Amino acid sequence: MTSRDRNSTTKPPRRARTARTGAPQALPALVRRLTKPLFGKRGMADGRIVGEWAEIVGPLLAKSSLPQRIVHPRGERIGGTLHLKVAPGGLATELQHLEPLLIERINGHFGYRAVARLALVQAPLPPPAPPPAPRPQPDAQAEDHLRKILKEIGDPLLRGRLEALGRAILARPVHPNPGGTGPKKA
Repeated sequence: MTSRDRNSTTKPPRRARTARTGAPQALPALVRRLTKPLFGKRGMADGRIVGEWAEIVGPLLAKSSLPQRIVHPRGERIGGTLHLKVAPGGLATELQHLEPLLIERINGHFGYRAVARLALVQAPLPPPAPPPAPRPQPDAQAEDHLRKILKEIGDPLLRGRLEALGRAILARPVHPNPGGTGPKKA
């Protein structure tokens, strides 16, 4: 048998992976799988720098800047240039002076030398997301009923946690159910 014959042996075909396994998956894993192709086109790998930007640079800088893309040297995944959109004003000049510190924080966060320099672009930033609406407080009658139900529970820690859960459930907005089942607003 020649080496050519040994190399020409056919391998059995690999099984195709099915998208539906039936097992529940964590939401961050699903989001990462969906967004990876989108962020990959912009050099953002898995998009962690966008999602964790406030954690990396702090809330004050995060309000005034937004990472756009990372451009790496051809064939490399380190030493890239982070293109950063900065709100108009004096912040861009300040960030030029803080560039070494900012790069150190970014690379320290990711654990490798992902970014070697910054490219700053002054442009308007998108408006911040509105804060969540305050939850309505349950009425006094519903809270009294909840306390009466939980009065018989001897463990104070369990009672406190069940009371917090009950208040959260009572504070949920009730939507009319067109299907006819479930709770309805009185």
